[in-house]
Amino acid sequence: MALCRCSWARFPHGLRLGASPRLCGTRGVRGSNPFTRQQEEEWRRRNRSAVGYIAAAAVSMLGLSYAAVPLYRLYCQATGLGGTAGTDRDAERIERMEPVRDRLIRVTFNADTHASIQWNFKPQQSEIYVVPGETALAFYRAKNPTDKPIIGISTYNVVPFEAGQYFNKIQCFCFEEQRLNPQEEVDMPVFFYIDPEFAEDPKMAKVDLITLSYTFFEAKEGQKLPLPGYQ
Repeated sequence: MALCRCSWARFPHGLRLGASPRLCGTRGVRGSNPFTRQQEEEWRRRNRSAVGYIAAAAVSMLGLSYAAVPLYRLYCQATGLGGTAGTDRDAERIERMEPVRDRLIRVTFNADTHASIQWNFKPQQSEIYVVPGETALAFYRAKNPTDKPIIGISTYNVVPFEAGQYFNKIQCFCFEEQRLNPQEEVDMPVFFYIDPEFAEDPKMAKVDLITLSYTFFEAKEGQKLPLPGYQ
């Protein structure tokens, strides 16, 4: 009975995915051994399963990468992480707030434009004074001085970052596309309050100045805004 000679020289780097090793045996039995065919079928089935798992994992990772930014943004707005002001439209809660009169806070306003947008953008007031638990209204003004319509979108943050969790916006123009026609000028309101719990936080004991900063970008397809607090 002549035996075939086993040699791994054909596979210098090991077996490839989807490749089946050639079992050594007699020439007459090699092609008709049911155990060999069964093993090969099992290897093929496992390889197909492995490829399916890898493809599913790739699709899942791709979906998570697209969802990461909006999910992170929502998390930032809920927690104040990275100096992101929260959003609160609970009218009953706002009406029940008790202002902390003995804690006066100066809020200053900053406006920036990215190089991608040709807008004039500035705050209508440089600063206002508020106390925790008191609502306040401020305005920014934007103008398109060009001869073509431009769509802008803004991001924002609060400094110091730790104060972001207490700075709540009831209404603002952030993360919403704003279209300005040629030479058009608009006022954009920011209705906000500082949570009364700000006055009870020991880490905020020496904080009496908060800066709200907005930056406008030109809205373009595929545009990725920087995450709040990490520009």
